[in-house]
Amino acid sequence: MQIELLEIRDHLSRFPPFEGLPDESLDELAQNTEVGYYKAGTDIFTFGSEIKDLHYVRSGAVEVYRRTGELYNRLTEGDIFGQFGLLRNHKVRFPARAIEDSLIYFISGQVFEKLCENNDSFADFVEAEGQSRLKAAVSSQGKTNDLMKIKVRKLIDRPAVTVDISATVREAAQVMDAHNVSSVLIVDPSVEWPNSRLTSVANQAMHVMVGIITDRDFRTRVVAQGLSADTPITEVMTNNPITLQSDDSVFEAILCMLRNNIHHLPLVHRRRPVGVVTLADIIKYESQSSLYLVNNVFNKQSVDELEKLLPDIRATFIRMANEDASAHMIGRAMSGVGRSISQRLLELAEQELGPAPVPYSFMALGSMARDEQLIVTDQDNALVLDDSFDAKLHDDYFLKLATFVSDGLAACGYTYCKGGIMATNSKWRQPLHVWKQYFNDWIDNPNPEKLLNSSIFFDLDSIYGEAELVETLKDLLAERASDSPRFLAALARNALNRTPPLGFFRQFVMETDGQQKHIINLKGRGTAPLTDLIRVHALACGSKAQNSLDRLDAIAATKLMTPEAISHLRYALEFLSLVRIRHQALALTEGGDANNYIEPEKFTSTERHNLKEAFQVLSQAQNFMRFRYPYNAPQKPRPSVSQR
Repeated sequence: MQIELLEIRDHLSRFPPFEGLPDESLDELAQNTEVGYYKAGTDIFTFGSEIKDLHYVRSGAVEVYRRTGELYNRLTEGDIFGQFGLLRNHKVRFPARAIEDSLIYFISGQVFEKLCENNDSFADFVEAEGQSRLKAAVSSQGKTNDLMKIKVRKLIDRPAVTVDISATVREAAQVMDAHNVSSVLIVDPSVEWPNSRLTSVANQAMHVMVGIITDRDFRTRVVAQGLSADTPITEVMTNNPITLQSDDSVFEAILCMLRNNIHHLPLVHRRRPVGVVTLADIIKYESQSSLYLVNNVFNKQSVDELEKLLPDIRATFIRMANEDASAHMIGRAMSGVGRSISQRLLELAEQELGPAPVPYSFMALGSMARDEQLIVTDQDNALVLDDSFDAKLHDDYFLKLATFVSDGLAACGYTYCKGGIMATNSKWRQPLHVWKQYFNDWIDNPNPEKLLNSSIFFDLDSIYGEAELVETLKDLLAERASDSPRFLAALARNALNRTPPLGFFRQFVMETDGQQKHIINLKGRGTAPLTDLIRVHALACGSKAQNSLDRLDAIAATKLMTPEAISHLRYALEFLSLVRIRHQALALTEGGDANNYIEPEKFTSTERHNLKEAFQVLSQAQNFMRFRYPYNAPQKPRPSVSQR
């Protein structure tokens, strides 16, 4: 192939949707591609003109417009355009203009249509709008942790441990002891699987399995019977043991073990033994479910016992991430665990300190209140006390209670809030009438500086005690915020301080960490500004919802935003949250510390493309919010007490 064609082929292979194509398809593409050059300011095509080729940006930058002249998209290296004309009626739907000197590849329309017919993933990509591709990227998520769907091979934590059929009881026991297992498979070396390159114990697993012996068998069949250690293993093993295919479900494994009253179940793949699952493995696996973990929390009798659950909390998070649970499901599960730990700590505190002198509510703030907590989180909480509270008489008790809970949360992995948003801070340990003053002041005197540190209080929920105290604050906020343009404008202004990491041509704008890695703070530049933005719109609608998806539902009901815009926000939030979750789960799996900093260079081209689309959704939504809540909006007069 000529050097020019090789260059075209190699460049196409680096970007979606071409990166997954087989070599022969890439060769055909390169051979049917022409190259064009456009100076900055030159029209590439106009609305309604005929289009015969798929356009691919080799270098430079291109803007695509709606027929009204409104900017529709801005494209750069690796992006495609013109596909909708080819797919529909060969007429240009969106005019395009080069805004930099640009090199464009023209890919034959016939080859393009052939690829669409023969390659579903290629067709799905080019037929979808950017946000539709985001939808596709998250559509496979949200699977339930159903035992009927989880393959039992996920429970295997080591290869099958085997011994030769000629082994003695002593030799089998020595192998079990060396590998610290409670069973061993017996294999016949006279029958081998072809093309085995494995050695040692792993190589024996390539032989046909003829039996199994367990530690219980040693007790009942060897020791209890007084047999010699030189007894052949064939005399005490279970012949032709019951097995299960490794692709069967955990549910099938449970049924098989219960039905046959066995505690060790060999798993096979095409008759070859690949591992053994025990009843203990299944119990351990189920102990990593959030429901089991929550139940376990309330059985703990001390902070030390709760602290020992931290590995289980991390295992639950990793398991849900690996099983493709949705970000919404994971957020609710982890928030449920955090709430349960807080509730148990409050119960233990009351056992130690005695009953509270006045009614109170322990209030969760931020991600826990929104049911969006992940594994990397600090504690944000407060105490709302009954108005009968007397600081001189009662505050010593509530300070001790808050300290007990805060220290307990820190021991369980919920770090202290650096900003001091905790009930241990006397400012955030106040009677209801003081909290009402706080909220009224934030709404009536909404300067951005004041709201910068108080906006976390607009995600609030009672997790223990008299919930009515917190519900009163929710009612006040929902009623007054929607009628306070200046407050909403100030809140929006703060929400706009954190922008997505995209440059003018939708390239990532990255930071550099201490190790000179090019990183993006996925929370600070992605999920956090998205939740900030959604919160503003929800308060404008008078909604009391706390979870971001629930808030989007409330916004949709008021027609403040178009259904399309809300759908885009929903998929962008889910996608960015999933990327963050998988990054944290991988770090924990590899023995590192979970964080919010990703390196886009380690992502595939398709993943980077989807990241850009999600950030673009955020950028467009922030533009809408900037005009929806102008900062010079007049404040409506507050009604008098008699009017309220």
